[in-house]
Amino acid sequence: MSFIIAIIIGGIIGWLASMVMKTNAQMGIIANIVVGIVGSVLGHWMAGALGIAAFGSIGSFIISLVGAVILIAILRAVGLFK
Repeated sequence: MSFIIAIIIGGIIGWLASMVMKTNAQMGIIANIVVGIVGSVLGHWMAGALGIAAFGSIGSFIISLVGAVILIAILRAVGLFK
């Protein structure tokens, strides 16, 4: 059950990040899910490396969203998004 919830939350985070970075038209649902999940892992890893702790669901959601935005920026720099 937690796997399904991770997919749903990852999709929402990826979708919001793609709207922030204005790549929403280029990304489909699978790309949103992958960016959301990988971006969440990236965000929490970076927050831990910087000594920032996420308190509660809202803090975790914000760190995940920031990680997904950073991931899209990295993918844009590599040339996968315009």
